[in-house]
Amino acid sequence: MGASNSSSTLSSTFYLTGIPGYEEFHHWISIPFCLFYLLGITGNCIILHIVRTDPRLHEPMYYFLAMLSLSDMGMSLPTMISLLRLLWSISKEIQFNICVVQMFLIHTFSFTESSVLLAMALDRYVAICHPLRYATILTPKLIAKIGIAALLRSAILIIPLLARLAFFPFCHSHILSHSYCLHQDIIRLACADTRFNVIYGLVVITMLWGMDSLGILVSYVFILRSVLRIASRQGRLKALNTCASHICAVLILYVPMIGLSIVHRFAKHSSPLVHIFMAHIYLMVPPVLNPIIYSVKTKQIRQGVLHLILPHKISSTVM
Repeated sequence: MGASNSSSTLSSTFYLTGIPGYEEFHHWISIPFCLFYLLGITGNCIILHIVRTDPRLHEPMYYFLAMLSLSDMGMSLPTMISLLRLLWSISKEIQFNICVVQMFLIHTFSFTESSVLLAMALDRYVAICHPLRYATILTPKLIAKIGIAALLRSAILIIPLLARLAFFPFCHSHILSHSYCLHQDIIRLACADTRFNVIYGLVVITMLWGMDSLGILVSYVFILRSVLRIASRQGRLKALNTCASHICAVLILYVPMIGLSIVHRFAKHSSPLVHIFMAHIYLMVPPVLNPIIYSVKTKQIRQGVLHLILPHKISSTVM
């Protein structure tokens, strides 16, 4: 029976939901979504290209920024094909195995991005509190280990959660409430005891997001204490300004993330538009805004972007 249930689940088909009540406008609605995806992909690819090609940016802060860009794209790109297929009326269907892969990528890179933001907070702590030891503490080897550990930690913890889904029968409606697959959306359709998934999911969220956010908070407590010891007002503002982009990136990830979790936990009977709106903000806003914020607030990135767009004018200005 277990093998039979697993087999039928793996061959299950789910149906994605677009924007309820606005189906006739889906083709028009797809235009801003395409622009958002294009802007996010272009912005993050530019950041990666600049960090890779500019030797001046081969420093810990920019390596972590490259990791943030990779996490942003890993979190948002898996949803692009299913969303555009839905809005362009190509297909509402998604197979269970594809759904699991999509969930794995979304949740893994979401947790990875949180870990990268923690690493960036530690980078700012070392840069401000221990500037003379910055290069010796954050070596390229350690940065690579941090990146690999962040990815593996997220992937390994999410696997048990998704592996159990293969043994759940789905006898309720197979209609999902989003244009892509989320774990919390799938388990509400299962006709089985999902307590392990619910409890384990809450434990994983508390461990990863909770520990990461606590680590970020503690890092900024030490940063603030160190900044307040700087004698000059200009020196204090300069030190805090180096943290501005990171603080924005933290808020851009955590505020929609917390909002989506609250909606799923406590507003199950609210309008479907609220769920859909929060889910798209959660996945699409960070990849679009992070490159813009770092390009505006970070001089070296801004110069790299301008040099990429207007190479001759920038070169003549430098000369």
